[in-house]
Amino acid sequence: MTNAVIVDVVRLASGRGKPGGALSGTHPVTMLAHVLRTITERNGIDPAQVDDVIGGCVQQVGEQALNISRTALLAAGFPDSVPGTTIDRQCGSSQQAAHFAAQGVMSGAYDIVIAAGVESMSRIPMGTSPMGQDTGGPGIAARYPEGLIHQGISAELISAKWKLDRETVDAFSAQSHQRAAKANADGSFDKEIIGIDVVNADGETVSHTVDETVRASTTAEGLAGLRSAFRSPGFEERFPEAPWVITPGNSSPFTDGASAVLIMSEEMANKLGLTPRARFHAFSVMGDDPMMMLTAPIPATKKVLARAGMSIDDLDAYEVNEAFAPVPLAWAHEFGADPAKLNPWGGAISLGHALGSSGTRLLSTMVNYLEATGGRYGLQTMCEGAGMANATIIERL
Repeated sequence: MTNAVIVDVVRLASGRGKPGGALSGTHPVTMLAHVLRTITERNGIDPAQVDDVIGGCVQQVGEQALNISRTALLAAGFPDSVPGTTIDRQCGSSQQAAHFAAQGVMSGAYDIVIAAGVESMSRIPMGTSPMGQDTGGPGIAARYPEGLIHQGISAELISAKWKLDRETVDAFSAQSHQRAAKANADGSFDKEIIGIDVVNADGETVSHTVDETVRASTTAEGLAGLRSAFRSPGFEERFPEAPWVITPGNSSPFTDGASAVLIMSEEMANKLGLTPRARFHAFSVMGDDPMMMLTAPIPATKKVLARAGMSIDDLDAYEVNEAFAPVPLAWAHEFGADPAKLNPWGGAISLGHALGSSGTRLLSTMVNYLEATGGRYGLQTMCEGAGMANATIIERL
């Protein structure tokens, strides 16, 4: 079978996903177009050579509606002949885009393809496109008569099941900020972040190049002062086992961002004189209990390790999306994972979680981390709405 290789990865520095955030004045089509244009230009790729653009976006409404991947590639100046499609697998949308892109290369359907993702949570606020009984119709209402629950409550239920107390989740969250701040200070993100011109609060046009969501001063002691985000009389009565440890400080922030990965066959990379940076080694996608919702990375990881014939000890890094601190903590407990290898340059709690962009953002960071440390294998997984997860293993070349 044809090897699918990663030639390049790019992303925007995160912006706070609310009015006044660095990217809040930038249309999501513009963000996605910028990463598409940049990844082709810096690799000398004629956009006409791209067989497809597969992008992830969760809230495909308003400015993000009508197949934003196609709209963005046209805005980037790609020829009319280049197609594009937009994936919604919730938070794993662009990770799924990368799966489809690589699998298309491996099957011989593509020679060159771009997997990408975008989300503007400042311009399309979370909840604009809700998921629940109303969107599921009578079948969902009959199966879940009490209603599907908010992911924050799922994070509380995970905390209860794995006995994760407030001190543990806050310490992990503070560590995320500390790791991300150190990586930024060390220039670790320089190869993946591309600048984009934005207008700042003073009306000046500046290049946005630093993750806005990272707070270097964050401490566990400071986070301890935050109040529970989801505790309420109704939830307390329905979920008496919940420890009420989830706060804004140990959750991923609303974020704006875009990212892209250039994927092609190894043969095509050699033909174009490009040096592959990594290859796709194994894939999985799994569903799990939609009420617990955030636990699917565990069975997805088991499945991808089995497919690869590997164990957790064979991996040099694991990127497990920090939607909420209990998610990677429960995952690490189940696999006896080395905490030093878990989100070593920080995760979504610090670097942000721009929903549709997060899959290719994590992949970008993992490629660069493996190169910086000489690691060979990395695993990426993330929880997704309604109880799903993708898992990907790549091999640095």
